[in-house]
Amino acid sequence: MCRHLAYLGTEEPLGRLLVEPPHGLYRQSWAPRRQRYGTVNADGFGVGWYAEGDPVPARYRRAGPIWADLSFADLARVVRTTALLAAVRDATVAGADGEAAAAPFAAGTWLFSHNGAVKGWPGSMAPLVATVPAVDLLSLEARNDSALVWALVLARLRGGDDEGQALADTVVEVTEAAPGSRLNLLLTNGESITATAWGDTLWYLTRPGGGTVVASEPYDDDPHWREVPDRTLLAASRTDVLLTPLKDPSDTLATAPARPEEPST
Repeated sequence: MCRHLAYLGTEEPLGRLLVEPPHGLYRQSWAPRRQRYGTVNADGFGVGWYAEGDPVPARYRRAGPIWADLSFADLARVVRTTALLAAVRDATVAGADGEAAAAPFAAGTWLFSHNGAVKGWPGSMAPLVATVPAVDLLSLEARNDSALVWALVLARLRGGDDEGQALADTVVEVTEAAPGSRLNLLLTNGESITATAWGDTLWYLTRPGGGTVVASEPYDDDPHWREVPDRTLLAASRTDVLLTPLKDPSDTLATAPARPEEPST
């Protein structure tokens, strides 16, 4: 269910990160190598990037497959950036909301993507709707699971949580409401990347000379790519990557001490 990528580093054309690599996100739209769920990501795509001197990112999104957009490769050849987040989509519910459902979602300086699916959508998320401010619910870009997950993350960010805490707490909250959900979340503010590995693949590459790529799968065969263990929070800058294990709520239930038996009478 989707492939995504975020980058921080020296200025690069979008195409050098997304189109030119032999197994880049462009090719992953029809031939991913490590995708566990689904085989073709043709239900939309998007890229968000940051321009010098402007902290609010631009976005380019479409409802169809990336290979069918005859303008994208040309745009990607000339647009340059030091930070981006891009995704190709395999929809949980095909046809829902078109372009509006394509990541990245955005608010202020943030860009966000969700690779995965919420189990039992939409009914399983009903108890969590009350935790989202009404203004955020009314302004949802789409009616899919990823958009609501983004609303949950955004509520925490606006409430003062840092990026890592917002993603980690959202993953736990959604997992409690919808066990078995796949929640690989990816977030950037143009200066850092935060991500979770929760049910699907996640890799990172620290590039020689500076720069960090975080992606669902490697875009080439560089031996320096490293896989992120499942149930892990990743926090990255242009030079460093920190991995922190995430606790699965089901593990807490499984290891909880048994309730003492009532004494017999």
